[in-house]
Amino acid sequence: MDLYSGYINRLIEELSHLPGIGSKSAQRLAFYLINLPKERVQRFTNAVTEARENVKYCERCFTLTDQTICPVCANARRDTGTIMVVENPRDLAAYEKTGKYEGVYHVLHGAISPMLGIGPGDIKLKELMARLQKDVREVIIATNSSLEGETTAMYISKLIKPTGIRVTRIASGVPVGGDLEYIDEVTLLRALEGRTEI
Repeated sequence: MDLYSGYINRLIEELSHLPGIGSKSAQRLAFYLINLPKERVQRFTNAVTEARENVKYCERCFTLTDQTICPVCANARRDTGTIMVVENPRDLAAYEKTGKYEGVYHVLHGAISPMLGIGPGDIKLKELMARLQKDVREVIIATNSSLEGETTAMYISKLIKPTGIRVTRIASGVPVGGDLEYIDEVTLLRALEGRTEI
């Protein structure tokens, strides 16, 4: 039996599809949105619609941006000779919060996972290799400490080693199976500073 009318049920259902939002949280959010002034709801829906229509990949690092080139890649003070490879834009944001990394990034948008049918051609590896044709001294592999992240790190290392470019891996301190986006800045900074050659 439905407790609410069709519109409310539909809103709750749509909100429950968001990551980390269960049915109770979806219900709470639905009632919050319904009770907002119409102007606030309109600003919220416009923000979602405009972001969906205008956000795209940065042409250099493949993070999400609403410009052709993201703010990190556009910053002339960044060291383009050092590229940190991360799995997703949230990992990039986690490292940027430390305020200590001065290089640039490359976002893979995933990790190699034969179990899920994700191979090297399904992530942004070809684009990474194209970037290495320029003056790159070091590639820091900052994939997650999961089986998929480690597999991806080893694969990238084997691809890059023959080029003579230094390849390092972020140090431990990041727990095995932990996602970078949830790790505090101090731990991320220690992992970056303690990176090792692979």
